[in-house]
Amino acid sequence: MKLKLAICDDEAKQREYVLGLVNTWAKLGRHLVEVKEFQDAESFLFHYDAEKDFDILLLDVEMGKLSGIDLAKEVRKENATVQIVFITGYYEYFSDGFDVSALHYLIKPVDERKLYPVLDKAVGNLSYRQRSVFLSTAEADIKISLADILYVEAEKVYVKVHTVSEVYRSRISLTKFMEQLDDTFYQVHRSFVVGLKYVKKVSRTDVTMQNGDVLPIRRGIYDEVHAALIHHL
Repeated sequence: MKLKLAICDDEAKQREYVLGLVNTWAKLGRHLVEVKEFQDAESFLFHYDAEKDFDILLLDVEMGKLSGIDLAKEVRKENATVQIVFITGYYEYFSDGFDVSALHYLIKPVDERKLYPVLDKAVGNLSYRQRSVFLSTAEADIKISLADILYVEAEKVYVKVHTVSEVYRSRISLTKFMEQLDDTFYQVHRSFVVGLKYVKKVSRTDVTMQNGDVLPIRRGIYDEVHAALIHHL
């Protein structure tokens, strides 16, 4: 599973220091991570409005106009699963962490003995919770559980996300949408990505889903799809 982390701190040296700790932790634990840095809450929220895809947030508290607490409250309005960790020099905000269901509250200076166990716990929490994707439709921005996605279909400049309950349509490329998916999905055709757990049968020409839909399979990849299904079992 690829983890997406954000480090938000108004001090460049602190961001660089925490980034170094995160990269070392990822290397030691063989975690695949993508880390983005933000110098204030406003720049983070601007990015977050477009891509609500972070798994772990490492936040300073006092950062100017908007605090890390303010940032966390905004995120919590629509995301209950992201792991929030405060790294700050101020004890007085400790109780505010409970309001946003923060995983931990670390006091600077932080080191690997303090941070690594917290990151390990965050990964453990994420593995037990359903991962979700975010989709902007004509009606609203929607959060969809990965576990509910049967398959995704490319339709010109749109994707259609077929779930167990309904179909959602959004103006986004299939390639871009796939960045939110994990290894429980497999692209069987240039226009179709399937949820492996919903595949009922696979042949050299098509894939039959559990809901009865039959999707084409790209020529020459039957063995790859079959291996992916076996690995997923």
